[in-house]
Amino acid sequence: MSTLTYPEVGATRLGPLPDGYNHLHHRVAVGRGRADFEAAGAAVTDWRMHRTSGARVQASTARAEAGTSVRVSIGVGPLRFTAPCEVVWTAYEKGRIGFAYGTRPHHPECGEECFVVDLADDGTVWFTVLAFSRPVSWYTRLAGPLVPMAQRMYARRLGTALRRIVSAS
Repeated sequence: MSTLTYPEVGATRLGPLPDGYNHLHHRVAVGRGRADFEAAGAAVTDWRMHRTSGARVQASTARAEAGTSVRVSIGVGPLRFTAPCEVVWTAYEKGRIGFAYGTRPHHPECGEECFVVDLADDGTVWFTVLAFSRPVSWYTRLAGPLVPMAQRMYARRLGTALRRIVSAS
């Protein structure tokens, strides 16, 4: 039984992103060619990208699968925030690998975020973070416009981490 905290489940896969939320779209090239695509896809779906970026990840499966429970923690000490999520869709395709998770109770936001690697026709490997969210907790409401700014910074940090992983493979 799902305990997701928003009704628009799957919107990051099918679009469009729903109204009434902050939207995030971050896209960056992380490599070139099939080998880089495979390395990037594995790092995204086995949680390595998140962990390399500095996040703590506890997941009920070793790799992203629909229904996987995930707890992502970022920050330090008393400023560590934990975000309970559930994987709502995955893509393990010839030219696309990734997943999306949605928020569960006690997450400071409600919404959905996807992390996808695409292999373009020209061989470029693109990493995309697409999300919609809105504040739920008192502290995310109080933070106001700082939350979307922090989400953009985190998306860029993920892209940098993924580029490092790919270049080392």
